[in-house]
Amino acid sequence: MQDRIEKIVNTLDTNKAESIEVFDLRDKNYFVDYAIIASSLGQKHTLALLDHLKNALKPAEHFNNVDESGDWIVVDLGDILIHIMTPEYRVKYDMETFLGELGSN
Repeated sequence: MQDRIEKIVNTLDTNKAESIEVFDLRDKNYFVDYAIIASSLGQKHTLALLDHLKNALKPAEHFNNVDESGDWIVVDLGDILIHIMTPEYRVKYDMETFLGELGSN
């Protein structure tokens, strides 16, 4: 699992994603084991980061679902959820607080 997380984080980091955070949600009341949040530089960068993830992770990873808009993309890998957001959306939706509180319960 840690190798998978590292590959995702490295792919995001190499392609200029910012403020990458990994949340360990195992043994919590959540539907995935890990959530990863990263900020993009803008809408086009958000979409480009998704393409970089697809190129780096397939075929080893199965993308169960991808919900995409220019401001926020969610990638469902089954046991890992990846959120790529523009800085404005990241502030607006504050997923860190939600996941952090979930992780501390």
